[in-house]
Amino acid sequence: MREQITLVCTGCKRKNYTSMKNKRNDPDRIELKKYCPTERKHLPHKEGK
Repeated sequence: MREQITLVCTGCKRKNYTSMKNKRNDPDRIELKKYCPTERKHLPHKEGK
């Protein structure tokens, strides 16, 4: 049930991180606050397609 996802930065729109998610527990898109190296600050990263 676990699926690999990519996290896209909301500021620079780059794919910075990959993560795993359980589709049964989290059917919606995940949003996490992660560090963006291009912006040099912590920004929300949303699950990409």
